[in-house]
Order: sequence, then structure tokens, then C-alpha cells
Amino acid sequence: MLPSQLSFVWSRGLQEIDPADWQRLAGTHPMLDYQFLLAFEATACVGAQTGWMPYHLTAIDQGQLVAAMPCYLKTHSYGEYVFDWSWAEACEQAGGKYYPKLISAIPFSPVTGPRLLIDPACDAPALIAEAMLKQLQAFCQEHALSGAHLLFPDAMSADFCEQQGWLRREGVQFRWENAGYVDWDAFMAVLSRDKRKKIRQERQKVAHQGVTCRVVSGHDMTAQDLALFYQCYCQTYLRHHSSPYLTLAFFEHLQRYLPGHLQLFIASQHGEDVAASLCVLGEATLYGRYWGSLRDISCLHFELCYYQPQQFCIREQIRYFEGGAQGEHKLARGFVAYPTCSYHWLSHPDFHQSVARFLRREAEGMQQYVNELEERSPYKNIPDINDTGLPHIPLST
Repeated sequence: MLPSQLSFVWSRGLQEIDPADWQRLAGTHPMLDYQFLLAFEATACVGAQTGWMPYHLTAIDQGQLVAAMPCYLKTHSYGEYVFDWSWAEACEQAGGKYYPKLISAIPFSPVTGPRLLIDPACDAPALIAEAMLKQLQAFCQEHALSGAHLLFPDAMSADFCEQQGWLRREGVQFRWENAGYVDWDAFMAVLSRDKRKKIRQERQKVAHQGVTCRVVSGHDMTAQDLALFYQCYCQTYLRHHSSPYLTLAFFEHLQRYLPGHLQLFIASQHGEDVAASLCVLGEATLYGRYWGSLRDISCLHFELCYYQPQQFCIREQIRYFEGGAQGEHKLARGFVAYPTCSYHWLSHPDFHQSVARFLRREAEGMQQYVNELEERSPYKNIPDINDTGLPHIPLST
């Protein structure tokens, strides 16, 4: 097919797109699942009142969906984890309007994955991707938007953006890899002596405070379990004088439609449930996403958000555990740094060039930062984080 034969549709909600068609393009990534993305919309976590307006782009060829992108009009930059507040300030100081902007992302989820969802049966995916990206640019120009942004794309989506001259921004996150450990002790054995000592001290401190932990799968999760988790989740936001992005109804939707993708870790103190973390399970990766505690218990965050999920991955032979955005403290718990990226196209040519200059300077600092993180590896022998089976996107030089 040729791009000229495609028709493009902007949908104001996922319910306007056939679930089976979307799923055929989305593949197996749990956070691109139709029901996962629909949960945000069906429970009003995204919408006009939240500053996240669904505006999904699809491409049709002879009545069949051949490509799609999860897109949102944004009136702020919260919940993206690619921080562009300084760009907004610079744009507005120059007399422009940075918001609204158009983004392709998974709401509130700094997780790498496909953004250009193209039918694997298509024989010219690069041409379709080019047409889709040009549709984003045309939409921005037609509606006087400041620009379009693809956040945390996989290698293929990043490649397509690179070919179209979009601006690349470097980032870094932390990931733990299960190198086929037979048990927890086997993992501990590959760590440096000081890191082993630190982890053992933290776990002993939790145990000495009368804390025990259990794992509950999404299929076994009760309404009481979910209510406990949500109470803990909200409490963490309250401690930081903030409001949670997600509602109890959102998590109930996930538990109803995607129970096989959920793993709940619950901590009890002297028999009373006091904390919980909820992870999303993919084919080879466990994603650590949401957590909270009803009381302050020393080192409990490390136990419930890192050590318990790591043990789960070892037991279930899951290769990767991503513990969420940011956090250099993860290095001491066996995580290593790995690069992420985002891509950006700004409508105003002068502003586009200004951001390009900024990103070149920023990339130099990011490369130095990653080098420093690699020198702080917790392992006796630094593992080859480029040989992980996941798309590796080297930092620019």
C-alpha cells in the first residue's frame, strides 16, 4: 500500500476503535493492552478535567486498521516523566503558547514500548510510520499546537522518528536483570560485599519490626486486598501534599479485565496489613508501578518495592524488573542504569532549533552521568546491560 491510499482518523476515545483491531496492533505489551488504556478513560483518570484529552490516531487501508498511536492533548506536563517545564517557560517568555501540546505515551507510566503500532503484515512499515508522523505534525499546525512528543518509544518507533528528523532527548532509568538465579542467595552472591551487607541489614531491620510479606496474584486478589492497596497508595500522595493520579475504579478495572497482569505485594506488621505495592506483569518483565504504606516502617519501601518483586522474578523466572522512574538508590539494590529516550517535533522552526541546541548540550551531560552510574555498579563484575534482549538505544555522542 502507499501512504496516499491511507485514510486517517482521530478518535476522541478508545471506545471509538474496535478492541480486536487495536489488540492486533498492540501485541503483548501489557500497558498497550486495549483494556489497560481504556481503564484511564473509563474511570475519568484522563479526560478534559485532567488535562489529558484522548486523541488517538489510526490509519485505515481498505476498511482495515493498519496503524495506530495512543495520543493525548495535554494542557500541562504532569504525569509524563519527561520534564519539559523549562521549554514551556522559554516558549511563553518568547510570546508563544506551549500548551496545549500533543503527546504519544502511556499516561502516568514511564515505560518503554511501541508508540507507532503498525500491522506486522504490512510490507512497508517505514512508509506508514512516516505518514503517521506527518499526520501528527499537520494536526499540530492545523490546531496551533506547540508540537508533538513521543515518550519512551521502543527501538523501532525511535528509528522511525530519527528518519523523520525529530529531536531526540536522552534519559536514563534503572532496571534489574534476573541472570537465571536459582534463588535469592545466588543473586546475593554476585553483588559486591558492601552491597550484600547493606541489603541483609535492611531486610533484617524489616523482619525485626515484626513485618511479613505475601504475594497475591490478580486472579486471587479480593476487594479487600484492592481497597487496602488503594488506601496505602493514597496515603503516600497525602504525605507529599499531593493528589493521586489514579482512582480505585481504575485499579478495579484492571483487576476485572487484566488479572493475569497484576501482582500485589502486601506487608503485615504483627498480623495487621500496613503496606502494599502493585506491579504489572508482562511476558518477560515485571513493572513496579504503585505503592503505599499506612505507617512509617524503616526500610519497608525497599523490601516491598524491590526485594519482594526481585524474589518473585527469581521464583517465576521473569527476566527483568523495572522499578519505576528515577532513583539512584536503586543501584545499591542490584539495579543498573540503562538509557531511555523521547522524540520531539516543535511547530515553530526557531523554537525547534533552540530546543535542538539545548538537547545537544544536555546529551553530553547525560552521557557523563551514565558513565558515572556504571562506575557505581553493585556487582563484582559489571553485567553487560547491552545484552539484555530488550531494544538497546545508545546515548548520542
